[in-house]
Amino acid sequence: MIPVKSTEEQRAAYTRAIVDTWNTANSDQRRRGLTWYTAAHEFAAEIATGNTDMGAGVIAALSANKSWSENCRIARKAFAEGSASGHVPDAVRKANRIMAGAAPAEVLPMHIKTGCFYLCIADPENPESVVIDRHAHDIAVREIYGQRDRGLGAIGRYNTLADCYRAAARKIGEVPSKVQAVTWVAHIERDHT
Repeated sequence: MIPVKSTEEQRAAYTRAIVDTWNTANSDQRRRGLTWYTAAHEFAAEIATGNTDMGAGVIAALSANKSWSENCRIARKAFAEGSASGHVPDAVRKANRIMAGAAPAEVLPMHIKTGCFYLCIADPENPESVVIDRHAHDIAVREIYGQRDRGLGAIGRYNTLADCYRAAARKIGEVPSKVQAVTWVAHIERDHT
C-alpha cells in the first residue's frame, strides 16, 4: 500500500508512471479512452430520458465492484423499472434516492471514487475530477496488486493519486479524466495486444 502522505519523489514517480502508460497507448486505445466519458455521459442522458445528472448519479451509485457492462445493465434496468436492484442495499438506496430527485452530490461520497465517477460522467470535460480505481492505482505504482488492498478508502491516499493524475494531465495537455481513461484502456489491454 502506498503511503497516505507520499514524498515529492514518490509523487513524481507515480506521475511518470501515468505518463509512461499514456505513451504506451496505441491510437485505437487513445481514441477509445478519450471518448469514454463522453459515451458514458450520452448513456446517462439516454437512460434517464435527458436528465444526465440523474443518470450519471445512478450509474455511479451502482458502479462499485461491477464491470462497466453490468453497471450499465443494472442502471438501465433501474430506470426501466422505476427502482434499483442488483447491488448491495446501500448502493440500491443511493440510486433510488437519486431517482427520487435527490442531488447526486448530496447522496454519493464525493471525496472518493463513486463521487468522482459521477462528476466525470456528468461533465466529461471536468478539469479536476479523476477516478482512482484499482487500475488507476496499479498504473501509478507500476505494479498489479491483484486482490491485495490498495487502501483507496483513505482520503489522503486517494487524493495523492488523484493529484498525480492531474499533474500527468498537465504534462500531457489533457483533462485528468481522459488521461485516466486512456491509461485504463492501455493498462487492461496490455497483455492482449
